[in-house]
Amino acid sequence: MTNSTTSPQKTADTTETKIRTRPLAASVILIAGIVALAFSLAVSVSVGAADIKLATVWNAIFHFNPDLTPHQIIQELRLPRAIMGAMVGACFAISGALMQGMTRNPLADSGLLGLNAGAGFVLALCFAFFPGMSYMSLILYSFLGAGVGALLVFGVGSLAKNGLTPVRLALAGAAVSALLYALSEGIALYFRIGQDLAFWTAGGVAGVKWSQIKIMFPWIAAAMVGSMIISRSITLLSLGEDIATSLGQRTRLVKFAVMIIVLVLAGAAVSAVGAVSFVGLIIPHLTRYLVGVDYRWIIPCSAVLGSLLIVLADIAARMINPPYETPIGALIALIGVPFFLYLARKERREL
Repeated sequence: MTNSTTSPQKTADTTETKIRTRPLAASVILIAGIVALAFSLAVSVSVGAADIKLATVWNAIFHFNPDLTPHQIIQELRLPRAIMGAMVGACFAISGALMQGMTRNPLADSGLLGLNAGAGFVLALCFAFFPGMSYMSLILYSFLGAGVGALLVFGVGSLAKNGLTPVRLALAGAAVSALLYALSEGIALYFRIGQDLAFWTAGGVAGVKWSQIKIMFPWIAAAMVGSMIISRSITLLSLGEDIATSLGQRTRLVKFAVMIIVLVLAGAAVSAVGAVSFVGLIIPHLTRYLVGVDYRWIIPCSAVLGSLLIVLADIAARMINPPYETPIGALIALIGVPFFLYLARKERREL
C-alpha cells in the first residue's frame, strides 16, 4: 500500500528548491549599495542654495565648529534632511516588500493600498481640529490613519464574489485613496489649512529636525529588526499559504505581525515626508530580480536600495530648478507610474 501523504520533510525539501536565492549577488548589492549611499549622503549634504565642498562636509561631521556658518548649515539643516531621506526610503521599500510577500500581490505598495491616503486624511483632521499638536502625536495618528486606509482597501476589495485578487486590490486601493484624498482636500479648503498640507501632499524632506529623527528612529529600528526576524516566514508565505501551513507556520499570527510592522514603517515615513508612492512598488521588484525570492536577503537589500533612491531623488529635486525644489514624490512618480502600468498589464495577462 502506497502512502500518498506528503511528509513534512519532503515538503520542506520541495520548498527549499523553490526558494531561488543569490547570496553572492545580495552581498555585492549590500556592500556596493552602502558605499553608494554613504557617498550620496555626502553629496546631499553638500548640494543646496549654498554649495559646500565635500571636505567641509567631512570636517563639519567629525570636527564640528559652531562658529563656522557652513558647519551650522550642515549640522542643523542638511545632515538631518539627508538622514531622514535614507530612513524613509528604507521604510517605504521594506513595507512594500513585506506586503508583496504576504499578499503574493506584485502591485502591493503602501501608496497603492491606501496607507498614504489614510495617514493624510487623519493628518488633515489633526491640522484642522488640533492645531499645534506635538510631532509624536502626529506620528501616532498617522499610524491610525494608515491602518484605517488599509482596512478600507482590503474590505472593499474583498466584497467581490471571487474574493480578493491583485487587480481588485489595486482598483480598491485607487478608489479608496481617491476618496480619502478628496476628503482631505475638502477639509483643507474649509478650514484653510491648504498651505499646511500642500508640501506634505507633494512629498519632501525639507525642514526636518534632529528632534524628529530622535522620535522616529527607535520605532523604525524596532520595525526593521522585526522584519528581519520574520523574514523566513514571509518567504514561505510568498510561496503559498498551504506550504507555509504545512511547515508549521502560524500564518494568521505572521500576517498580523507583518501588518503591525508595515503600519509602523509606512506611518512613520508618511508622517515625515508625506505621500511618496511607488518606492515600495519599484524597489522590491528590482531586488527580487537581482537576489531571488528569499526575504532574508530581499529585506536588507530593499532597505539599502530604497534609501539610495530617496536620497538621489532629493538631490535631483534641488538641482532641477534651483533655488526652488521639485517635490520628490513627483520625481519618483515619473518612474513609478509606467512601472505600475507595466505590472498591471502583465498581471492581467496572467489571470
